[in-house]
Amino acid sequence: MRSLFRFLVLTTFLTVPAISAAQTEHQHDMTGHKVASLFSTREASGTAWQPDETPVEGIHKVAGPWQVMFHGNVFGEFIYEPGEIHRTGGFSTHQLGSTNWGMVMARRPLGRATFGLRGMLSLEPWTLRDCGALNLLATGEICEGDTIHDRQHPHDLFMELAAHYDRPLTQSVHLQIYSGLAGEPALGPPGFPHRLSALDNPVAPIAHHWIDSTHITYGLVTAGVYNARWKGEVSIFNAREPDDRRAALDLGPLDSIAGRVSFSPTRRLTFQVSAGHLNDAETEFAPQPNTDITRVTASAMYHRQLADGGVWATTAVVGVNSGTEVIPDGSFDATTPAFMIESKATIKNRDTWFGRIEIMDKPAHDLHVHEFAASIFTVGKLQAGYVRRVGAWKGIATGIGGTATAAVVPSILAPRYEGRIAPGVTVFVNVRPARTHVM
Repeated sequence: MRSLFRFLVLTTFLTVPAISAAQTEHQHDMTGHKVASLFSTREASGTAWQPDETPVEGIHKVAGPWQVMFHGNVFGEFIYEPGEIHRTGGFSTHQLGSTNWGMVMARRPLGRATFGLRGMLSLEPWTLRDCGALNLLATGEICEGDTIHDRQHPHDLFMELAAHYDRPLTQSVHLQIYSGLAGEPALGPPGFPHRLSALDNPVAPIAHHWIDSTHITYGLVTAGVYNARWKGEVSIFNAREPDDRRAALDLGPLDSIAGRVSFSPTRRLTFQVSAGHLNDAETEFAPQPNTDITRVTASAMYHRQLADGGVWATTAVVGVNSGTEVIPDGSFDATTPAFMIESKATIKNRDTWFGRIEIMDKPAHDLHVHEFAASIFTVGKLQAGYVRRVGAWKGIATGIGGTATAAVVPSILAPRYEGRIAPGVTVFVNVRPARTHVM
């Protein structure tokens, strides 16, 4: 394992992301000449694919042989979610904060290959209080010695520190190697911060830990081969959830494994099926040890660019977690499924309507409904929102919007949430790069 970790560190600093020359677009360099772009519209987070018909948002710069892309997403938000569970938990029913991330990618060709570096940071450890953003029915990770519930945990300072190497094996087949101190293994669809269908939405999915929670893992190596339509890849990685020291790199043994097959039959459609065994993945109540999870996911993404700069993006995902659930007086084996569909439609690159539907099973102890011990509850969440772009300056676009949510729980949990349907409202300002801006 030590030799493997040395290889991980070495490849992190010597190799970088790349793409097939067949997927390149064209940008203008500082002299106005066209240059082949090394940033493909098919790329999403980690090594995940999205449809080719995806608008590129970012600030692009050419510096000698290097191409650099800056991207990010910042929400300043006010959240109001009334519910008895917040008051009994000692937290407020309202919250002012920010969810955010910024990313830089640098790439260059090297002979027949392409390589570069990738980094992604978040200031959420300092812009979110009370152990995360209010989000009824969201669960996962720890804070102040306890598991987090009814909040979306803050992302760590280091969301990605990774490298990627891409080289043609034949005229149509490429080899791809991705590794990093922080990054995303080949498991699930692209993480929600990167999905086009979720980019305007400040609320994280409550199914996050069933479909895409591995979008940040501390230590990984992924190898894959692909052609214009198919991609197969395998990852070994550290699946342990980060602790609440959010500015640290929570490195650990690369003792989890996952595999994914992606298929892109048209420019507008991408499918993936993946499965993985996550060792010591879920944090339990102290002094209980972490538990293992087997996760299986399948997803479909549809992107269609509309007239006048508009776009329609939809993602549907099914995820299943299987593992041992630890409760105060014992444990039990459980298999819990989750389904999510989210969509957005942007008209004239100005007005965006978005929404999400989620239905899933969650163990009682995840929701901190400890009196029901070994029970599993079917819960759901509905959401609808709107954002209006109010201007762009030097490649940065600003939007103002709002969203309404409804958390749905079974009747037995209604007293905990002041009814079977617990409402929530968020108003927000969003700042992020506009469609590709060349410096």
